Amino acid sequence: MHAMSRSAFLAVVRASAAYDLLLTAPFATPWTFAFLHARLSAVNQSLGGHALPDFGPFHVLFACLMGSIVLVWSVLRLRAASVLLGRYDGVGRFLFSFWMAWTLAATGAPLLWLFLVPEFCWGVVQWLPVA
Repeated sequence: MHAMSRSAFLAVVRASAAYDLLLTAPFATPWTFAFLHARLSAVNQSLGGHALPDFGPFHVLFACLMGSIVLVWSVLRLRAASVLLGRYDGVGRFLFSFWMAWTLAATGAPLLWLFLVPEFCWGVVQWLPVA
């Protein structure tokens, strides 16, 4: 397998960070998450799934914690991209992918494919060999 150049790899790390920043920003506050949850529920229904379950305060807390830490992690990778951070991010994406696949198997929610496929692909790309 041909190794990716270091500069190309760092561009991937930054691109994945920008993707995360845009995708997870609405998870960071209870107000933005409420708006996002309604949109995600509508998308899931338009794909043939059911409405997403309502979230109580504890569910929202964990969504906002996840959104907040991913925002911080994204800014770190944008400002200080490195091969090491890309590798760690790849591991995190494989973990996220595993739990998304587990939830997909448990619920059949088609919405999850929209998150699972890119998440897994970002993980794979960040584990490619670097020259």
